[in-house]
Amino acid sequence: MAGERVKLTVRFSDGAAPESASFWLVGHSVRGARRVEVFRHARPADELKREAAEARAEARQCQEDKARLLAERIEPGGLMGAAWLERTSAVQWRDIRAMVKQHSGNALRLRGAKSYSHPGSVAVRLKLLNPGAEPWTAAGAVLKDSAGAEVDLSPWQEAAIPAGDPGFVVVGAEREVGQLACPCTLKLWEAEGPRAVILGNVTFPPVEQGGERE
Repeated sequence: MAGERVKLTVRFSDGAAPESASFWLVGHSVRGARRVEVFRHARPADELKREAAEARAEARQCQEDKARLLAERIEPGGLMGAAWLERTSAVQWRDIRAMVKQHSGNALRLRGAKSYSHPGSVAVRLKLLNPGAEPWTAAGAVLKDSAGAEVDLSPWQEAAIPAGDPGFVVVGAEREVGQLACPCTLKLWEAEGPRAVILGNVTFPPVEQGGERE
């Protein structure tokens, strides 16, 4: 049956390592096979144990990295936190709502936009209206400047933007504003699904003392 999953374990009788192998058989709606052949290359048990230990160590490291990244998204640090909370006087900001150009195919509508600059960092805070039937959460973002250079941005949201309501998204990166050839194009997208937001003519204020404050 298409999509059906069956776990299969085979055991080898020659006594060499590995002694067994397990894998999943998944039914296909069009393609099928009456017979499955399994081949293996016998290797010393010590080598297999070493590879298994390395795989476990790598898996632990991945879990630790994942936990760290999730914690960073929940508790924004650096400029992203400052842009969200607006408590750092050294942060320069600019209201760019009137100058930003919205893409005609945007899934969410722009209701507000401010850009922030800080020594070594830039960020953008957006107020977006979600006209769809499902909540929207930014999973990734990229900033492309006029020279074609792209910068990956880290998105942060206090909560998903509910269906039919507005909400805020902050995106930021460790990048000097002087390294960007503005104006830039900002693109945000969700983890699973086609809904994206593309904004053109994004600029950032210069980094200097005594900048604008709200």
